[in-house]
Amino acid sequence: MALTIGIIGAGRIGKLHADNLRLIPQIRIKSVSDIATDHLKAWAIEKQIEVLTTEYQEILNDPEIEAVFICSPTNTHAAIIKEAAAAKKHIFCEKPVSFTVEETEEALAAVEKAGVKLQVGFNRRFDPNFRKVRQLVQDGEIGTPHMLRITSRDPQPPGVEYIKSSGGLFMDMTIHDFDMARYVMGSEVTEVSAYGTVLVDPVIGEAGDIDTAVISLKFANGALGVIENSRRAAYGYDQRLEVFGDRGAANVDNNRATNVEVSTVNHVAKEKPLYFFLERYTQAYIDEVTEFVSFIMNNQDVSCTGFDGLQAERIARAAKQSLETGLPVKLNQASPAAAN
Repeated sequence: MALTIGIIGAGRIGKLHADNLRLIPQIRIKSVSDIATDHLKAWAIEKQIEVLTTEYQEILNDPEIEAVFICSPTNTHAAIIKEAAAAKKHIFCEKPVSFTVEETEEALAAVEKAGVKLQVGFNRRFDPNFRKVRQLVQDGEIGTPHMLRITSRDPQPPGVEYIKSSGGLFMDMTIHDFDMARYVMGSEVTEVSAYGTVLVDPVIGEAGDIDTAVISLKFANGALGVIENSRRAAYGYDQRLEVFGDRGAANVDNNRATNVEVSTVNHVAKEKPLYFFLERYTQAYIDEVTEFVSFIMNNQDVSCTGFDGLQAERIARAAKQSLETGLPVKLNQASPAAAN
């Protein structure tokens, strides 16, 4: 049994998914669409992709294609999800589903009506380290969770044009951490307080965004959380997490090329963290597409749903509103305008 797939958007993440899908024997990547294809011809031949097109509707109209990967810019996601659902294609969509909760809710309603599967690309859920911590929390190994701390810092900021179209730090970068908070703690976020500033590059501020943030969370189970973000860590991609409970704590440190620590009379040293997300989450990216394929072929529910995407967007919206007002925001009080 084989599954025929089309990929919409052949930028960095679309190409990554294509590489990882080709590791799965049951997969046939028939078609890839992008706004321009001339630069993709050699790549498509190398990857044994049969059809290149500038019109993603050709993928949706192809009866052989059973599932699509939406890797296009975020402002196209919701519309393509609705079209793909109407065409009865199963859907893998990169995060976020959209920039507004209202658009996301419309897309999820279309998916439910069509009876197709939708998985959102929160790849960190598939990282073996974070999965282990979630399991420890679920199994009660650290007792009742009291506090969560997430550190997430990029090695360098993206270009200003990306910043302008990204939806802002909370929707673009911190949204992974918002999802991770819900995933690891097994509880919904009920209140958000966000603080942010521009310390990395004034151009980011001129583009209307922040590059440094601290967000505090309250969970429905009574626990507290803190997320800290920076667009630039001089030493590499900093991805750490700790859950503290009444019986102990579970920690995830950075991944490094090796775990060797050198101790001499002059210093104690170990290698810097892996440089960025492609290196840090290599296995997670493989596992998320492998499981998506398995969910479809075995007619199982996906493990990272459209509702998970929606909840992360709601938290991001509340964080932006808190930043703008200087006040804590309860999730049921977040204003739709705060996401725009």
